[in-house]
Amino acid sequence: MHSWEAIEKTLNFIEENLTGEIQTDTLADLACLSPFYYQRLFKRLVKKPVQEYIKLRRLAKAADILDNPECRIIDAAMECGFSSHAGFTRAFKEVYHITPEDYRKSSVMLNTFNKPEISMGYVLIDEGFPLITGNIILEIYRRTLTEPEIYLGYEGAVNISEQIPAGESTGIDVPGQLWQQFHDKKDDLAGLFQDNTELGMCYGADPGSGTFKYFAGGLAIPSDISTYTADGLTVQSLEAGEYIVCRVEAESFKELVTNALDQASRYLFSTWLPKHALTTRPFSAEKYFTADKDINSLEIWASPIDTIEKSS
Repeated sequence: MHSWEAIEKTLNFIEENLTGEIQTDTLADLACLSPFYYQRLFKRLVKKPVQEYIKLRRLAKAADILDNPECRIIDAAMECGFSSHAGFTRAFKEVYHITPEDYRKSSVMLNTFNKPEISMGYVLIDEGFPLITGNIILEIYRRTLTEPEIYLGYEGAVNISEQIPAGESTGIDVPGQLWQQFHDKKDDLAGLFQDNTELGMCYGADPGSGTFKYFAGGLAIPSDISTYTADGLTVQSLEAGEYIVCRVEAESFKELVTNALDQASRYLFSTWLPKHALTTRPFSAEKYFTADKDINSLEIWASPIDTIEKSS
């Protein structure tokens, strides 16, 4: 058994036992490692200490349960391994900066910590060949955009440290809030948009402030740009050029825009591109094709920098 397989085995065990107490020694025994080496290997591969990871997965599950208005907060706490309402509230607020009660009253979206698919870091697929892992399918290929695409929507600043997978912390999901704002307004501005494509874009990283910008919007019908700005919308362009595209499919839309997007982004930017010695410009885009209701899919677009640009 490879070392990453041992850790993945314990991740599966954790998912199946979130309601009960999970001892680090038990996990180490399951991985056939000493507690010392198990904890070191776990943190290296998962990027979190063992017990912190367990807490984050419990809180992510609890957030899902709280979306059901019929479930009491104490029931969500108990179902996710917390022994008291007070302890659950304290942990929830510490991680998400909002209490469970306020979360239920509001329409905010949370940036939760998903179970990682460690095996993806050890598999290198060729262009045009799919990779199936967990509940997702992904495929990477190249695409040329001959004309720029104009999108209209809303943008906001996101703290890098609080946006998985760019950072490793959790909190309010700012991109999710921007998508909600866009969809709330889209019907009122229907004459400005084509029906079939929406775009999320990360760009404008500012290391000084620790933020980047995120844009959420739809493909625009060609028009005078003053029409767009008059409605308070931000205009963004997906420029013509060569792109590396990672297509992702998942079993549900919620799975697609949370776990699948997270795992595919990690694989593309942390494994596939470095293994192919490819560098990309400081932006990425997520394309959603809303016309096909039967397939939950998206594409992650990255713009590679060629050898001439790198050396100049």
